[in-house]
Amino acid sequence: MKLHEYQAKDIFADAGIPVPESRLASSVDEVMDAVEDIGYPAAIKAQVHVGGRGKAGGIKIATSEEEAREAADSILGMDLKGYTVEQVLVEAGVDFKNELYVGVTMDRGEGKPVAMVSTEGGVDIESVAEETPDAIAREHIDPAFGMHPYQARKVCYEAGIPKEVALDVASILTTLYDLYESKDASEIEVNPVMITEDDEVVAADAVMNIDDDALFRQPELAEMEEEAYEDELEKKAGEYGFDYVRLSGNVGIIGNGAGLVMTTLDLVDYYGGKPANFLDIGGGAKAERVTHALDMVFSDENVDAVVFNIFGGITRGDEVAKGINEALEAFDEIPKKVVVRLAGTNAEEGMEILNTDLVEVEKTLEDAVQRAVQNAEEANQ
Repeated sequence: MKLHEYQAKDIFADAGIPVPESRLASSVDEVMDAVEDIGYPAAIKAQVHVGGRGKAGGIKIATSEEEAREAADSILGMDLKGYTVEQVLVEAGVDFKNELYVGVTMDRGEGKPVAMVSTEGGVDIESVAEETPDAIAREHIDPAFGMHPYQARKVCYEAGIPKEVALDVASILTTLYDLYESKDASEIEVNPVMITEDDEVVAADAVMNIDDDALFRQPELAEMEEEAYEDELEKKAGEYGFDYVRLSGNVGIIGNGAGLVMTTLDLVDYYGGKPANFLDIGGGAKAERVTHALDMVFSDENVDAVVFNIFGGITRGDEVAKGINEALEAFDEIPKKVVVRLAGTNAEEGMEILNTDLVEVEKTLEDAVQRAVQNAEEANQ
Protein backbone atom coordinates (compact mmCIF):
# COMPACT_ATOMS: atom_id res chain seq x y z
CA MET A 1 0.00 0.00 0.00
CA LYS A 2 1.41 3.35 -1.05
CA LEU A 3 0.84 6.29 1.26
CA HIS A 4 0.32 9.75 -0.12
CA GLU A 5 2.99 12.32 0.61
CA TYR A 6 0.79 14.10 3.15
CA GLN A 7 0.07 10.83 4.98
CA ALA A 8 3.75 9.89 5.13
CA LYS A 9 4.71 13.37 6.33
CA ASP A 10 2.21 13.18 9.18
CA ILE A 11 3.91 9.95 10.30
CA PHE A 12 7.38 11.47 9.86
CA ALA A 13 6.43 14.56 11.88
CA ASP A 14 5.00 12.45 14.72
CA ALA A 15 8.32 10.56 14.81
CA GLY A 16 10.32 13.80 15.10
CA ILE A 17 11.52 14.32 11.52
CA PRO A 18 11.37 18.04 10.59
CA VAL A 19 8.83 18.72 7.82
CA PRO A 20 7.54 22.02 6.40
CA GLU A 21 4.23 23.45 7.61
CA SER A 22 1.50 22.21 5.28
CA ARG A 23 -2.23 21.83 4.66
CA LEU A 24 -4.23 19.47 2.47
CA ALA A 25 -6.65 21.09 0.00
CA SER A 26 -9.16 19.78 -2.53
CA SER A 27 -10.44 23.04 -4.02
CA VAL A 28 -9.04 26.38 -5.18
CA ASP A 29 -10.68 28.16 -2.24
CA GLU A 30 -9.09 25.74 0.22
CA VAL A 31 -5.70 26.33 -1.42
CA MET A 32 -6.11 30.09 -1.06
CA ASP A 33 -7.08 29.73 2.61
CA ALA A 34 -4.03 27.53 3.20
CA VAL A 35 -1.50 29.87 1.57
CA GLU A 36 -2.97 32.79 3.47
CA ASP A 37 -2.17 30.98 6.73
CA ILE A 38 1.17 29.48 5.63
CA GLY A 39 2.51 32.48 3.72
CA TYR A 40 4.67 32.86 0.62
CA PRO A 41 6.53 31.30 -1.04
CA ALA A 42 4.42 28.15 -0.97
CA ALA A 43 4.64 24.87 -2.85
CA ILE A 44 1.42 23.43 -4.29
CA LYS A 45 1.92 19.71 -4.83
CA ALA A 46 -0.34 17.16 -6.53
CA GLN A 47 -1.09 14.17 -4.30
CA VAL A 48 -0.82 11.24 -6.70
CA HIS A 49 1.24 8.05 -6.65
CA VAL A 50 3.59 8.89 -9.52
CA GLY A 51 7.18 10.01 -9.79
CA GLY A 52 8.34 13.08 -11.64
CA ARG A 53 5.43 15.23 -10.50
CA GLY A 54 7.44 18.42 -10.85
CA LYS A 55 8.49 17.79 -14.45
CA ALA A 56 4.91 16.85 -15.35
CA GLY A 57 3.54 20.12 -13.97
CA GLY A 58 2.20 18.65 -10.73
CA ILE A 59 4.28 20.83 -8.41
CA LYS A 60 4.38 24.62 -8.61
CA ILE A 61 5.88 27.33 -6.41
CA ALA A 62 3.68 30.36 -5.74
CA THR A 63 5.09 33.68 -4.56
CA SER A 64 1.85 35.66 -4.74
CA GLU A 65 -1.91 35.27 -4.48
CA GLU A 66 -2.24 35.38 -8.28
CA GLU A 67 0.37 32.63 -8.76
CA ALA A 68 -1.23 30.48 -6.05
CA ARG A 69 -4.64 30.70 -7.70
CA GLU A 70 -3.19 29.92 -11.14
CA ALA A 71 -1.28 26.93 -9.72
CA ALA A 72 -4.36 25.58 -7.94
CA ASP A 73 -6.47 25.98 -11.09
CA SER A 74 -3.93 24.16 -13.25
CA ILE A 75 -3.11 21.29 -10.88
CA LEU A 76 -6.49 20.39 -9.39
CA GLY A 77 -8.33 18.19 -11.87
CA MET A 78 -5.33 17.75 -14.16
CA ASP A 79 -4.43 14.39 -15.66
CA LEU A 80 -1.02 13.47 -14.30
CA LYS A 81 0.38 10.36 -15.98
CA GLY A 82 -3.06 8.77 -16.13
CA TYR A 83 -4.26 9.91 -12.70
CA THR A 84 -6.71 12.72 -11.95
CA VAL A 85 -5.44 15.10 -9.26
CA GLU A 86 -8.15 15.54 -6.64
CA GLN A 87 -6.03 16.85 -3.75
CA VAL A 88 -2.97 19.03 -3.35
CA LEU A 89 -0.60 19.61 -0.46
CA VAL A 90 0.00 23.30 0.20
CA GLU A 91 3.39 23.57 1.86
CA ALA A 92 5.67 26.33 3.13
CA GLY A 93 8.54 26.99 0.77
CA VAL A 94 12.06 26.09 1.95
CA ASP A 95 15.07 28.31 1.21
CA PHE A 96 17.74 25.68 0.67
CA LYS A 97 21.36 25.47 -0.43
CA ASN A 98 21.68 21.73 -0.93
CA GLU A 99 19.53 18.60 -1.45
CA LEU A 100 20.20 15.08 -0.20
CA TYR A 101 18.62 11.64 -0.53
CA VAL A 102 17.96 9.37 2.47
CA GLY A 103 16.07 6.10 2.37
CA VAL A 104 15.65 2.50 3.49
CA THR A 105 14.46 -0.43 1.39
CA MET A 106 14.92 -4.20 1.15
CA ASP A 107 17.97 -5.54 -0.68
CA ARG A 108 16.56 -8.89 -1.81
CA GLY A 109 19.93 -10.01 -3.09
CA GLU A 110 21.44 -9.71 0.39
CA GLY A 111 18.26 -10.61 2.23
CA LYS A 112 18.60 -7.53 4.45
CA PRO A 113 17.29 -3.99 4.66
CA VAL A 114 19.70 -1.44 3.22
CA ALA A 115 20.07 2.21 4.27
CA MET A 116 21.04 4.58 1.47
CA VAL A 117 22.33 8.16 1.54
CA SER A 118 23.39 10.39 -1.32
CA THR A 119 24.31 14.02 -1.93
CA GLU A 120 22.46 13.68 -5.27
CA GLY A 121 19.06 14.52 -3.83
CA GLY A 122 16.12 16.12 -5.59
CA VAL A 123 16.48 13.90 -8.69
CA ASP A 124 15.36 10.42 -9.68
CA ILE A 125 17.43 8.17 -7.41
CA GLU A 126 17.02 5.22 -9.80
CA SER A 127 18.79 7.24 -12.48
CA VAL A 128 21.57 8.09 -10.02
CA ALA A 129 21.94 4.39 -9.14
CA GLU A 130 22.22 3.50 -12.82
CA GLU A 131 24.45 6.33 -14.05
CA THR A 132 26.63 7.08 -11.01
CA PRO A 133 26.20 4.23 -8.50
CA ASP A 134 29.18 5.42 -6.44
CA ALA A 135 27.19 8.55 -5.57
CA ILE A 136 25.00 6.43 -3.26
CA ALA A 137 26.44 5.15 0.01
CA ARG A 138 24.86 1.95 1.34
CA GLU A 139 24.80 0.19 4.70
CA HIS A 140 23.09 -3.17 5.22
CA ILE A 141 21.20 -3.63 8.47
CA ASP A 142 20.85 -6.88 10.38
CA PRO A 143 17.12 -6.97 11.22
CA ALA A 144 17.84 -8.96 14.37
CA PHE A 145 19.68 -6.00 15.89
CA GLY A 146 18.32 -2.99 14.03
CA MET A 147 20.33 0.02 12.95
CA HIS A 148 23.18 0.91 15.30
CA PRO A 149 23.97 4.63 15.67
CA TYR A 150 27.46 4.11 14.27
CA GLN A 151 25.98 2.66 11.07
CA ALA A 152 23.92 5.80 10.45
CA ARG A 153 26.98 8.01 11.03
CA LYS A 154 29.15 5.74 8.85
CA VAL A 155 26.87 5.81 5.80
CA CYS A 156 26.50 9.59 6.08
CA TYR A 157 30.29 9.95 6.21
CA GLU A 158 30.75 7.67 3.21
CA ALA A 159 28.17 9.67 1.25
CA GLY A 160 30.09 12.88 1.87
CA ILE A 161 27.41 14.63 3.89
CA PRO A 162 28.70 18.01 5.17
CA LYS A 163 29.86 17.71 8.77
CA GLU A 164 27.64 20.63 9.85
CA VAL A 165 24.51 18.56 9.21
CA ALA A 166 25.86 14.98 9.30
CA LEU A 167 24.48 14.16 12.75
CA ASP A 168 21.06 15.59 11.87
CA VAL A 169 20.93 13.56 8.65
CA ALA A 170 22.03 10.45 10.58
CA SER A 171 19.19 11.12 13.02
CA ILE A 172 16.67 11.27 10.15
CA LEU A 173 18.05 8.01 8.74
CA THR A 174 17.81 6.28 12.14
CA THR A 175 14.21 7.45 12.52
CA LEU A 176 13.36 6.26 9.01
CA TYR A 177 14.72 2.81 9.82
CA ASP A 178 12.73 2.69 13.06
CA LEU A 179 9.58 3.55 11.09
CA TYR A 180 10.49 1.04 8.37
CA GLU A 181 10.64 -1.69 11.00
CA SER A 182 7.80 -0.67 13.29
CA LYS A 183 5.31 0.18 10.53
CA ASP A 184 6.07 -2.87 8.34
CA ALA A 185 7.21 -0.68 5.46
CA SER A 186 8.61 -2.10 2.24
CA GLU A 187 10.19 1.22 1.28
CA ILE A 188 10.67 4.55 2.99
CA GLU A 189 12.59 7.60 1.77
CA VAL A 190 13.00 11.37 1.79
CA ASN A 191 13.99 12.88 -1.53
CA PRO A 192 15.04 15.53 -1.02
CA VAL A 193 16.24 16.29 2.46
CA MET A 194 16.85 20.03 2.12
CA ILE A 195 19.71 21.82 3.86
CA THR A 196 18.84 25.44 4.63
CA GLU A 197 21.20 28.40 4.77
CA ASP A 198 21.15 28.04 8.56
CA ASP A 199 22.29 24.40 8.27
CA GLU A 200 18.96 22.99 9.30
CA VAL A 201 17.59 19.84 7.65
CA VAL A 202 14.01 19.53 6.41
CA ALA A 203 12.19 16.59 4.84
CA ALA A 204 10.74 18.26 1.73
CA ASP A 205 9.20 15.06 0.35
CA ALA A 206 8.10 11.72 1.79
CA VAL A 207 7.65 8.23 0.35
CA MET A 208 6.34 5.36 2.46
CA ASN A 209 5.03 2.05 1.13
CA ILE A 210 3.53 -0.53 3.47
CA ASP A 211 3.53 -4.32 3.12
CA ASP A 212 -0.12 -5.20 2.35
CA ASP A 213 0.21 -8.50 4.18
CA ALA A 214 1.10 -6.70 7.41
CA LEU A 215 -1.91 -4.35 7.51
CA PHE A 216 -3.72 -6.65 9.94
CA ARG A 217 -1.23 -5.57 12.62
CA GLN A 218 -1.15 -1.91 11.56
CA PRO A 219 -4.74 -0.80 12.27
CA GLU A 220 -3.95 2.92 12.04
CA LEU A 221 -2.35 2.46 8.63
CA ALA A 222 -5.15 0.14 7.51
CA GLU A 223 -7.57 3.02 8.09
CA MET A 224 -5.62 5.00 5.49
CA GLU A 225 -5.97 2.25 2.88
CA GLU A 226 -9.17 3.56 1.28
CA GLU A 227 -7.75 7.08 1.18
CA ALA A 228 -4.50 5.80 -0.32
CA TYR A 229 -6.18 4.29 -3.37
CA GLU A 230 -5.38 6.42 -6.37
CA ASP A 231 -8.27 5.60 -8.68
CA GLU A 232 -11.20 3.27 -9.24
CA LEU A 233 -9.05 0.55 -10.82
CA GLU A 234 -6.82 0.26 -7.76
CA LYS A 235 -9.88 0.31 -5.54
CA LYS A 236 -11.50 -2.48 -7.57
CA ALA A 237 -8.32 -4.56 -7.42
CA GLY A 238 -8.35 -4.34 -3.64
CA GLU A 239 -12.00 -5.37 -3.49
CA TYR A 240 -11.45 -8.31 -5.85
CA GLY A 241 -8.29 -9.47 -4.06
CA PHE A 242 -6.07 -9.01 -7.13
CA ASP A 243 -2.42 -8.00 -7.18
CA TYR A 244 -2.56 -5.04 -9.53
CA VAL A 245 -0.14 -2.35 -10.66
CA ARG A 246 -1.10 0.20 -13.28
CA LEU A 247 1.62 0.95 -15.83
CA SER A 248 1.89 3.42 -18.71
CA GLY A 249 1.58 1.13 -21.77
CA ASN A 250 -1.34 -0.08 -23.88
CA VAL A 251 -1.15 -3.91 -23.73
CA GLY A 252 -3.32 -5.26 -20.91
CA ILE A 253 -1.92 -8.33 -19.12
CA ILE A 254 -3.88 -10.89 -17.09
CA GLY A 255 -2.41 -14.04 -15.59
CA ASN A 256 -2.69 -16.41 -12.62
CA GLY A 257 0.57 -16.21 -10.72
CA ALA A 258 3.02 -13.37 -10.19
CA GLY A 259 5.86 -15.12 -12.00
CA LEU A 260 3.64 -15.86 -15.00
CA VAL A 261 2.47 -12.25 -15.18
CA MET A 262 6.03 -10.91 -14.87
CA THR A 263 7.19 -13.20 -17.68
CA THR A 264 4.34 -11.96 -19.87
CA LEU A 265 5.15 -8.36 -19.02
CA ASP A 266 8.81 -8.86 -19.96
CA LEU A 267 7.86 -10.50 -23.26
CA VAL A 268 5.52 -7.64 -24.18
CA ASP A 269 8.44 -5.28 -23.69
CA TYR A 270 10.78 -7.63 -25.60
CA TYR A 271 8.51 -7.72 -28.64
CA GLY A 272 8.23 -3.94 -28.81
CA GLY A 273 5.03 -3.40 -26.86
CA LYS A 274 4.36 -1.48 -23.67
CA PRO A 275 2.60 -3.19 -20.74
CA ALA A 276 -0.44 -1.36 -19.39
CA ASN A 277 -0.63 -3.23 -16.11
CA PHE A 278 0.40 -6.09 -13.86
CA LEU A 279 -2.71 -8.08 -12.94
CA ASP A 280 -2.47 -11.38 -11.07
CA ILE A 281 -5.87 -12.96 -10.46
CA GLY A 282 -4.36 -15.64 -8.22
CA GLY A 283 -5.19 -19.30 -7.96
CA GLY A 284 -8.03 -20.61 -10.09
CA ALA A 285 -9.69 -18.81 -12.95
CA LYS A 286 -13.41 -19.13 -12.35
CA ALA A 287 -15.80 -17.11 -14.50
CA GLU A 288 -16.45 -14.50 -11.80
CA ARG A 289 -12.76 -13.73 -11.27
CA VAL A 290 -12.13 -13.65 -15.01
CA THR A 291 -15.07 -11.27 -15.47
CA HIS A 292 -13.73 -8.96 -12.79
CA ALA A 293 -10.24 -9.02 -14.32
CA LEU A 294 -11.52 -8.26 -17.81
CA ASP A 295 -13.77 -5.51 -16.47
CA MET A 296 -10.74 -3.86 -14.85
CA VAL A 297 -8.56 -4.09 -17.96
CA PHE A 298 -11.35 -3.02 -20.32
CA SER A 299 -12.01 -0.02 -18.05
CA ASP A 300 -8.44 1.23 -18.49
CA GLU A 301 -8.58 3.78 -21.30
CA ASN A 302 -4.89 3.21 -22.03
CA VAL A 303 -5.44 -0.45 -22.97
CA ASP A 304 -5.77 -1.23 -26.70
CA ALA A 305 -5.36 -5.03 -26.56
CA VAL A 306 -5.30 -7.78 -23.93
CA VAL A 307 -3.20 -10.93 -23.50
CA PHE A 308 -4.52 -13.62 -21.14
CA ASN A 309 -1.81 -16.02 -19.91
CA ILE A 310 -3.17 -18.87 -17.80
CA PHE A 311 -1.44 -21.96 -16.46
CA GLY A 312 -3.77 -24.79 -15.50
CA GLY A 313 -2.43 -26.54 -12.44
CA ILE A 314 -4.92 -27.54 -9.78
CA THR A 315 -7.50 -25.71 -11.89
CA ARG A 316 -7.72 -27.64 -15.18
CA GLY A 317 -7.37 -25.93 -18.54
CA ASP A 318 -10.87 -26.92 -19.66
CA GLU A 319 -12.36 -25.31 -16.53
CA VAL A 320 -10.34 -22.17 -17.19
CA ALA A 321 -11.58 -22.05 -20.80
CA LYS A 322 -15.20 -22.36 -19.66
CA GLY A 323 -14.61 -19.53 -17.22
CA ILE A 324 -13.16 -17.30 -19.95
CA ASN A 325 -16.07 -18.08 -22.29
CA GLU A 326 -18.65 -17.33 -19.60
CA ALA A 327 -16.89 -14.10 -18.67
CA LEU A 328 -16.68 -12.82 -22.24
CA GLU A 329 -20.26 -13.82 -23.03
CA ALA A 330 -21.35 -11.59 -20.13
CA PHE A 331 -20.19 -8.53 -22.07
CA ASP A 332 -22.58 -7.03 -24.61
CA GLU A 333 -19.57 -6.05 -26.68
CA ILE A 334 -15.90 -7.01 -26.46
CA PRO A 335 -14.28 -3.54 -26.55
CA LYS A 336 -10.70 -4.73 -27.09
CA LYS A 337 -9.21 -7.78 -28.77
CA VAL A 338 -8.29 -10.57 -26.34
CA VAL A 339 -5.56 -13.13 -27.00
CA VAL A 340 -5.52 -16.27 -24.85
CA ARG A 341 -2.72 -18.74 -24.19
CA LEU A 342 -3.39 -21.81 -22.05
CA ALA A 343 -0.81 -24.24 -20.68
CA GLY A 344 -0.74 -27.03 -18.13
CA THR A 345 -3.34 -29.62 -17.19
CA ASN A 346 -5.93 -30.22 -19.93
CA ALA A 347 -4.59 -27.23 -21.87
CA GLU A 348 -5.38 -28.77 -25.27
CA GLU A 349 -8.96 -29.50 -24.25
CA GLY A 350 -9.27 -25.96 -23.01
CA MET A 351 -7.98 -24.49 -26.28
CA GLU A 352 -10.67 -26.41 -28.15
CA ILE A 353 -13.39 -25.16 -25.80
CA LEU A 354 -12.46 -21.46 -26.14
CA ASN A 355 -14.93 -19.47 -28.23
CA THR A 356 -12.82 -18.16 -31.11
CA ASP A 357 -15.58 -15.72 -32.02
CA LEU A 358 -14.72 -13.89 -28.80
CA VAL A 359 -10.98 -14.50 -28.41
CA GLU A 360 -7.88 -15.19 -30.45
CA VAL A 361 -6.09 -18.37 -29.38
CA GLU A 362 -2.34 -19.01 -29.57
CA LYS A 363 -0.47 -22.17 -28.54
CA THR A 364 2.70 -20.51 -27.24
CA LEU A 365 3.20 -17.54 -24.97
CA GLU A 366 5.56 -15.92 -27.47
CA ASP A 367 2.92 -16.10 -30.23
CA ALA A 368 0.21 -14.81 -27.91
CA VAL A 369 2.28 -11.82 -26.83
CA GLN A 370 3.29 -10.96 -30.39
CA ARG A 371 -0.34 -11.11 -31.49
CA ALA A 372 -1.41 -8.83 -28.61
CA VAL A 373 1.35 -6.33 -29.39
CA GLN A 374 0.30 -6.36 -33.05
CA ASN A 375 -3.36 -5.83 -32.04
CA ALA A 376 -2.38 -2.84 -29.92
CA GLU A 377 -0.38 -1.34 -32.79
CA GLU A 378 -3.29 -1.80 -35.22
CA ALA A 379 -5.69 -0.17 -32.75
CA ASN A 380 -3.55 2.98 -32.87
CA GLN A 381 -3.35 3.20 -36.66
